[in-house]
Amino acid sequence: MAEVILENVTKVFPGGTVAVEEFSLNIRDQEFIVLVGPSGCGKSTTLRMVAGLEEATRGTIRIGNRVVNDVPPKDRDIAMVFQNYALYPHMTVYKNMAFGLRLRRFPKAEIDRRVREAAKILGIEELMDRKPRALSGGQRQRVAVGRAIVRQPQAFLFDEPLSNLDAKLRVEMRAELKRLHHRLKTTVIYVTHDQAEAMTLGDRVVVMNAGRVQQVAPPLVVYDYPVNRFVAGFLGTPAMNFIPGRLVAQDGAVCFAVGEERVRLADRMAKRTAAYAGKSVTLGVRPEDIGHENTGKFEGRQNVLPAVVRVVEPLGDEQIIHAAGPLETPLVCKLDSHVKVEVDQRLDVHLAMNRIHLFDDVTGQNISLEPEHVAQAN
Repeated sequence: MAEVILENVTKVFPGGTVAVEEFSLNIRDQEFIVLVGPSGCGKSTTLRMVAGLEEATRGTIRIGNRVVNDVPPKDRDIAMVFQNYALYPHMTVYKNMAFGLRLRRFPKAEIDRRVREAAKILGIEELMDRKPRALSGGQRQRVAVGRAIVRQPQAFLFDEPLSNLDAKLRVEMRAELKRLHHRLKTTVIYVTHDQAEAMTLGDRVVVMNAGRVQQVAPPLVVYDYPVNRFVAGFLGTPAMNFIPGRLVAQDGAVCFAVGEERVRLADRMAKRTAAYAGKSVTLGVRPEDIGHENTGKFEGRQNVLPAVVRVVEPLGDEQIIHAAGPLETPLVCKLDSHVKVEVDQRLDVHLAMNRIHLFDDVTGQNISLEPEHVAQAN
């Protein structure tokens, strides 16, 4: 296996469309890295440049100790698994998995050993004589992964490999890919638009938007300490609540004001954001950090906003509450399913003030991160 290094990689398509801009990343040997972002953000283009299927306009790509910018895809010593599986319909599972090795003129005994070993790892030994049309979606995906495994490449590249599977099978295959990575100790670059895949699979997550890297960090760091409003809003289901307002100085404290309502910032956050007093900012709070009773730092009503329930979504162990806050600002919160909530009910929502974020309305940057969190988030 090997590390993969991208230095200031840029891709400009004919006509001037910039798909990827100044992408730099050091992917460590045996690391599982996930590129995640909305459609059109440049994640698949980045992967295809590593694979050699797209040529980088500028920048350097290294796999192991080699610069591979001018190396053909077949000589880069990587294996790629595609969204559509790309299996040969006229070949059996065995022949599909063996095909790449046969092209490279591996000895027949070595081909057989590798194919059967990969089939055993993936639990598809009984499928070897079937053709792709006789396989389920999950089985086809296992065959595609097996075809990559037999290559024993320096790095595996996955381009949204689970997007054609149903929800239940996606969950099963995520766990299977994670186990496979632990077993093979491989370097993996994985592209997805699915945040659940990114959070569960990646050692680190690379969040992209409009061709640029927004944040690179372990999944929980990206979730807990987003560097900007885009990252904060992209990760999380339901998405983070964004409440427009302003910071005001009040009775020796700093408060966030929305309309006539006030919530008081914790002292450490107040010190970090004091320079924004009197300015418009946006408060971000995740649905799980809003409660129906006070579990925050402050006594009384210093972290309370009034709201009116609009929609209740029961989900078994929890319920999603859609409400209208001050100035009709939409608020979404997660509550225990046993809390009785009805449509049109007035609901005082309590914010966990040690978990909120504040975003600069001009730059979108998270101005509430502590220095150690800023270091963690990059």
